[in-house]
Amino acid sequence: MTTSPRPDPLQRLADEQARRARAQLLRRVRTTEPGEGAAIVVDGRRLTSFASNDYLGLSRHPALVEALVRAARSDGVGAGAAHLLGGHRDEHARLEEALARWTGRERALLFSTGYMANIGAIAGLVGAGDLCVEDKLNHASLIDGARLAGCALKRYVHADAGSAARQLGTHPEAAALLATDGVFSMDGDVAPLRDLATLCRAQGATLMVDDAHGLGVLGAEGAGSVAEAALAQDDVPVLMGTLGKALGTFGAFVAGSAALIDGLVQTARSFIYTTAMPPALAAATCTAIDIARFEGWRRDRLVRLIAHFRHGADSRGIALMDSRTAIQPVPLRDSAAALAVSARLADAGFHVPAVRPPTVPRGQSRLRLTLSVSHTESDVERLLDALAVALERGSHSSPNRLPEGED
Repeated sequence: MTTSPRPDPLQRLADEQARRARAQLLRRVRTTEPGEGAAIVVDGRRLTSFASNDYLGLSRHPALVEALVRAARSDGVGAGAAHLLGGHRDEHARLEEALARWTGRERALLFSTGYMANIGAIAGLVGAGDLCVEDKLNHASLIDGARLAGCALKRYVHADAGSAARQLGTHPEAAALLATDGVFSMDGDVAPLRDLATLCRAQGATLMVDDAHGLGVLGAEGAGSVAEAALAQDDVPVLMGTLGKALGTFGAFVAGSAALIDGLVQTARSFIYTTAMPPALAAATCTAIDIARFEGWRRDRLVRLIAHFRHGADSRGIALMDSRTAIQPVPLRDSAAALAVSARLADAGFHVPAVRPPTVPRGQSRLRLTLSVSHTESDVERLLDALAVALERGSHSSPNRLPEGED
């Protein structure tokens, strides 16, 4: 009996890579080296980077480095085991307590990455027969978390509470989780958290906020977009934050009630079945929290740099997306145009990556430009001048300039 050959998964992967290459959507991993301030060395070229999520400039702060080295000398590098098998150290416990205090939650639970935190929390809260409603522009980890949980996943129009209400209404009897980014990582805008919290109270749904890009930079003492919206634990029962962006270290956490955290310890597979983060990183992150909370001048400076950039772009006729955060996307629509402008900026001494589908929707390619307190006003001015020139050279194929007379 002759059987038909099975499809070859490796060949299928190669075919997809070739398709992406033809569409100018192929991703490439580059090895980089840090320089002074916002400098970075890419492929042997020293560039000023406008691509980092190190918004407060803490990743190379001497106090963090010293805290990490001191803890590594005392306790070694790796935790050696999962949290439940002896890997949970004093440094981890101190960090969880500090995160809970900072965010105004009863408890916090550490995860190795934001991706693992989201998939662990969602799967712990909903499953088959339940409903998860998510913003269309949510981070991939939130979307994948719902898919892995096996619940019904419904997507609502970006930042539209009315659309979210309609999606919640599709399964009125099901247990429901509404999950949203606090700050959207590719657009830089902030979710309508108060409207969503009101909706969830009315509909009996649980609100979860991924505040990876809000923690440290928004709200009183940098406690994030949820704090900025003056929402408490009862309003947002599930809060996720990452440690590798504004805090400059690595890892993530989920914060909420004691009941939530105790439950996740039992059910979140991405917490249970993985090695705990290095305790030295936890020690460094405790130091980062103190700096982020109490050196408010860092947030003040970031706000000034954002305003400087947006004013400078407007005066040069450069169209930007509507963002008040450190994420300032420059829309270019076409993938080829985004790559070309990014390359021109590299030639001018700047690292500003092109973001293309499938990371963003088709027809919405862009430069994802991020600002940090490591930048100077001179860095921003030089970038704006280079960006104006790079866009002018490519304006015949993918216009970005504001039309005459518009603002």
